[in-house]
Amino acid sequence: MLLRPTRRSFLKTAAAMPTLALPATSALADLGAPEGGNPGYFHFTLGDAKVTVVSDGHLSLPTGGLGINADVAEVQAFLAAHFLNPEFSYSHTNHLYIEIGDAKLLVDVGSGNRFMDTAGRQWSNLEAAGIDPMEITHVVITHAHPDHIWGIRDDFDEAIIPDAAYFLGEAEHAYWMQDGLASQVSEDMQQFVVGAQNSINVDGADWDLVSDGAEIVPGVRVIGTPGHTPGHLSVVVESNGQQLIALGDSMTHAYLNFAHPDWFNGTDMDGDQTVATRKRLLDMAAADRMAVLGYHFPFPGVGHVMRDGDGHSFVPALWQFG
Repeated sequence: MLLRPTRRSFLKTAAAMPTLALPATSALADLGAPEGGNPGYFHFTLGDAKVTVVSDGHLSLPTGGLGINADVAEVQAFLAAHFLNPEFSYSHTNHLYIEIGDAKLLVDVGSGNRFMDTAGRQWSNLEAAGIDPMEITHVVITHAHPDHIWGIRDDFDEAIIPDAAYFLGEAEHAYWMQDGLASQVSEDMQQFVVGAQNSINVDGADWDLVSDGAEIVPGVRVIGTPGHTPGHLSVVVESNGQQLIALGDSMTHAYLNFAHPDWFNGTDMDGDQTVATRKRLLDMAAADRMAVLGYHFPFPGVGHVMRDGDGHSFVPALWQFG
């Protein structure tokens, strides 16, 4: 039987994490949504590659899951200092679509209609951006959490892009497809396991299992970035000497993860490994001046890593008009 987590069950999981003592005042400059919404896509170029960030919507998650190994008051103070809501994180979902050579490659497939009702917008936003999803040739999944893979199935439980080549980390596949895994995790996480297994077993997706350094197409490779999940991958695009890393969930917060890379979240399956991976990515991106795309960063989530004293800062990329 297919278990479909609701927003309530996911928030129940998150609410089980340490909570913050909330201040009486709300965050400043908390801008509201416009009538009719905003565009859910952003085009740019990287060398000869044509790149689009496509939104799948957003998630609203309790901030009690942030920095669970840090002092609660310090996390709360950090959020307040950065004009962020102390109760809930408004988390964007930024997907990378790349046209490079003859390939049309999508990183992650979003939530579909099986997760939160604020997500599942990717397919309509692809079409709004002038992209035909049926022309996508390659799909890379960073990891098997709901907002990254559950959108792989259509309403007939078949692969939503039937002719694409699908790629997943070998270690990620091995973890989620363990016999009896659902009985080894908490009750709330059982739904994540069943959802991941249903997604991986979808009819019409023949998986290529890859590991660190594997080339997907010329100019696009994956790097191993474990911690958030055991086989998490990030995606590196390179063209004419320009590079960009699609971070997936190896970094999930555009401010906290840079200023305090040693803080990990309740959704990180291995906190120590997450921290080690994050520090390696920050050093690499800063040293090589690589652009980064954060899946949950403020849309469109593209920017640079700047050394800032003993730490780092996220510098949003400058938009250019065509």
